[in-house]
Amino acid sequence: MISESLVLRPDWPAPRKVRALCTTRKGGVSRPPWNSLNLGVHVGDNPEHVGQNRQRLAQFTGVDANRIGWLNQVHGTRVVELTADNAGACPDADASFTRQAGVACAILTADCLPVIVADRQGSVVGAAHAGWRSLCGGVLENLIDAMAVDPSELVAWFGPAIGPQNFEVGPEVRAAFVSEQVESAVAFSERGARPGHFFADIYKLARLRLTRAGVSTVLGGSLCTVYDQEWFYSYRRDGQTGRMATLVWMN
Repeated sequence: MISESLVLRPDWPAPRKVRALCTTRKGGVSRPPWNSLNLGVHVGDNPEHVGQNRQRLAQFTGVDANRIGWLNQVHGTRVVELTADNAGACPDADASFTRQAGVACAILTADCLPVIVADRQGSVVGAAHAGWRSLCGGVLENLIDAMAVDPSELVAWFGPAIGPQNFEVGPEVRAAFVSEQVESAVAFSERGARPGHFFADIYKLARLRLTRAGVSTVLGGSLCTVYDQEWFYSYRRDGQTGRMATLVWMN
């Protein structure tokens, strides 16, 4: 079963009514290579096991299973607003937000960066799936715009993602980011990479985008999904694997 010792909680200055967590790979029923708390329905796992894992998550959080807003993530930049009426629709999108208590924004990851955001008044929360394509395309900026509050009133937290020592990318990735924001060059290093390639710091890239958008309070971003095989799923490390979930909601 899921227990408090098996999840990550953000250390961030969000209001008390805002709740959030990131699952690890522990506490579920899935068998290898998805062991054990796989929450992704699209990775080849037994659907019954995924269903049991999602039910365990709902019981642990206290959020109605039908009000956890899963998305069909497509590495894009679309943002959807979740309500009690549409939370079960699973739309094609890579970010969501809600103004309703008891509705959870949920992001699935296994190397990509999960980002959660809340305003300091506890009136709106959101979450984004920030793989490099979504991040470069503006998914965080789109989420901030959709939440429609002063960006200076927002606080953000990064869940676990692929670390800068393991995220090797081609020159086209660096060029895409630098063309969007020249300061992004500092997040790429050639040291240790294959010739013509770079190691990218996705945490730094996301911080730069949030800072430019006016969000100054950003926490998290010290973990690596590739490095920590015991606790985290990693698609780059394992190929066929499960997915963790990062959730944010208001009580």
